[in-house]
Amino acid sequence: MPTRTRWWILLLLFVVTTNNYLDRIVLNILSPVILHDLHLNKEHFGWVSGTFQLCYAIGFLLMGKLIDRFGTRTGYAWSIIVWSVAAGLHSLSRSFIDLGVYRALLGLGESGNFPAAIKAVTEWFPKKDRALATGIFNAGTTVAAMAGPPAFVWVTHHYGWRTCFLLTASTGIICLVWWWLFYRAPQFHPGVNAAELAIIQNDPAETKEPDISWSEALRYRETWGFALGKFFSDPVWWFYLTWLALYFSEVRGLNLSQIGWALPVVYLTSGFGSVAGGWLSGWLMGRGWPNGRARKVALGVFALCMPVAATAILAPNVWSAVALISLATAAHQAWSANLYTTVSDVFPKNAVASVTGIGGAAGGFSGFLFSAVLPGYIIQHFGYAPMFVIMGSFHLIAWLCVHYLLGRMDKITSAPAV
Repeated sequence: MPTRTRWWILLLLFVVTTNNYLDRIVLNILSPVILHDLHLNKEHFGWVSGTFQLCYAIGFLLMGKLIDRFGTRTGYAWSIIVWSVAAGLHSLSRSFIDLGVYRALLGLGESGNFPAAIKAVTEWFPKKDRALATGIFNAGTTVAAMAGPPAFVWVTHHYGWRTCFLLTASTGIICLVWWWLFYRAPQFHPGVNAAELAIIQNDPAETKEPDISWSEALRYRETWGFALGKFFSDPVWWFYLTWLALYFSEVRGLNLSQIGWALPVVYLTSGFGSVAGGWLSGWLMGRGWPNGRARKVALGVFALCMPVAATAILAPNVWSAVALISLATAAHQAWSANLYTTVSDVFPKNAVASVTGIGGAAGGFSGFLFSAVLPGYIIQHFGYAPMFVIMGSFHLIAWLCVHYLLGRMDKITSAPAV
């Protein structure tokens, strides 16, 4: 009888990812209160969000390489330490500059979450289960976005917004201890027996893999397919995550308490999308579809949802808008579960974190431009409608990049030609 330690590892990844997003979303959820308290306008808010995005992008490159070099356990631990300290420092903010510096440090730390988590999934799950496993741990972002708003609103009303940052910093330290004590590679984990190890290692093509360095990964067109897929899809999630509270407040007339209940509806739906997206491609593969075709069809289905969801800007009432925005977040998370998994489909395990980092950096830079800096100017002068139109088109462009550059998604079996 095989042990089930891999599912406990997945639970751990889910919990740490949840904490990662709780740290990230406090500022966005409480932005109406924090901007008023620190006397900031929307352009200030755009630039503060931009510092996070820019450092998040840079951090992806650094963290991906670090995690591949020093291992998942050590690399993830350092990432958790940095983002937890940065979250606590937010409570000391007194000005636009303070907030920007602490957001920059938070971005550097949080950039390690997905390279480490995707690498851990690759180490612990066979190929057919990786999209589902990615969808499950990625649903931690949804739990955070669902539970965070009402919790943070309640804490703010009773203890002030600074306390929220101290709370998430404390839970980060708890996650760090759990991670360090429990995580090992499957072949070294005391809770894994031979039967479970056989399940984890049942992909013959992965038994002998080439060593691919960070610089060598850049020479594969598949790397650029993944990176451009991230470049054109990540800013959509970041836009909704960053600006939704202000949109509900300024356009739909909701107060902070109402926002605290509208946002969980949006992100609860996205959690279902994350798991369903991972399930769909696995189900198609189980019915005999080739790996590449199953991934691309799933990605295409979710990309087509985004133009429909963008009509939320025209919705006649707030709950119609919430329903359409919920479709956008669910489709994006379903897309993301599949796109992340293409890295482990194509690249050897020793390069997964590096390639994930390269793609994450592309998504981070795009997020800096299209969900932080430009929206701050566009929304200030032209309103929200242009941004909804832009966000409705990006996933379709991303799908074309994935289709043409990732090709059949065959496993890479040799180092790039010189």
